[in-house]
Amino acid sequence: MKFTDKYIANLKPKDKMYQLREGDGFGIRVLPSGFKVWVFTYTFDGKRRQMNLGSYPDKSLADARTDYSAAYSILHDKANPRDPQEERDQKHNTARQKREEYRLAFTVSDLITEYIEKHAKPTKRSWYEDERILNKDALTVWGNRKATDIKKRDVVLLLESIIERGSPGSANNNFKIIRKMFRFAVQRDIIEHSPCDGVVMPAPLNRGDRVLSESEIKTLWNKLDTCQASSAIRSAIRLILVTGQRPGEVIGMHTDEIDGKWWTIPAERSKNKRAHRVYLTGTALELIGELKVFDPKTETMKPKGFIFPCTNLKKIQAMARLSISQVVSRNLAVPVLVNDKPVFDADGKPVTENKLGVADFTPHDLRRTAATLMSQIGFMDEIIDALLNHTKQGIIRTYNLNRYDKEKQQALEAWERKLNSIITATESNVIPIKRKAA
Repeated sequence: MKFTDKYIANLKPKDKMYQLREGDGFGIRVLPSGFKVWVFTYTFDGKRRQMNLGSYPDKSLADARTDYSAAYSILHDKANPRDPQEERDQKHNTARQKREEYRLAFTVSDLITEYIEKHAKPTKRSWYEDERILNKDALTVWGNRKATDIKKRDVVLLLESIIERGSPGSANNNFKIIRKMFRFAVQRDIIEHSPCDGVVMPAPLNRGDRVLSESEIKTLWNKLDTCQASSAIRSAIRLILVTGQRPGEVIGMHTDEIDGKWWTIPAERSKNKRAHRVYLTGTALELIGELKVFDPKTETMKPKGFIFPCTNLKKIQAMARLSISQVVSRNLAVPVLVNDKPVFDADGKPVTENKLGVADFTPHDLRRTAATLMSQIGFMDEIIDALLNHTKQGIIRTYNLNRYDKEKQQALEAWERKLNSIITATESNVIPIKRKAA
């Protein structure tokens, strides 16, 4: 009997297991459950044996014949006939031993590299943030240690050391990334169990409620002109406040995304993977600047490309997302120098100057500030959520497909008038919108 794909597919189960052979030991076993298994039946050293070649349909007829032919060749090798089952078992044991040796030799440094290359880079736009966090603490403390040697206690001590240096938020961020990395290691069989299992978030989660006051907005807007930052970074910081969009989406803006007075953030760049349209007010367009630049090679005007390009001219890309955060953080505490030497206070701590003139904040707080003040003007949460590109919740996500372009434009224009009145310290000409009317 010569097996065919159709014949094998049509084999029906019976009350008892039965087996059919094609010839020379190659056959298939059909169980009462309907499960089908390819087999090679043979005799070696006077003992009858049956070798499992895989299940159908996971392994096709053609692939099963290939495995059978390889096993048959080993059994009937004229120079050195061998038991194909034992040879396969030996290969599996050798492969298993190599995997175990590889696992035991894997250091945390190796794990960080593999996590970044195999997981973070392919799946996260902000992979470089994972790399920065892991390199700063986990790599420094655990780098040369075996990944299998890291225990729960090691994780707890590392997180506590970060909290003790006054960085509870950093401890939480470290824990999130370290936990993800060790889960990745379990999935790839580098370790058997994650040392993060049972470890709780090291510091209370701060949902973020920083909203700049109107006086702070005015101070920040004016102080940006004299702080330690490039003109591009200053414009990007202001643009976050003007548009209410995420810092990472603003810093990655490209001329291809701008059409007249509308900026479309593509799905691949938005947090919720959905394209998002943002109306550009006059202030926003002024901050963005010219969309075309002169090309001396062709002596023609060409699209600028990235609005906030990387300072390394060899790289055709936007600035790093962290550029804004780093500039803000640095300007909130600039070391005071006298004769190019740092000044220290009575406690031996360096004396710093706040170049931005407002209390500690992050670029994302500017987005929250814009949303809060638009709410105070009178715009409904539904409009603000649409402007912020928040994902709709519940049944409305399925049935309400309105993108609120008209309402978003109205909100941003009203916010621009309010912002201008704050910056110039003149009486606002914004007419509050009644909730009912909205």
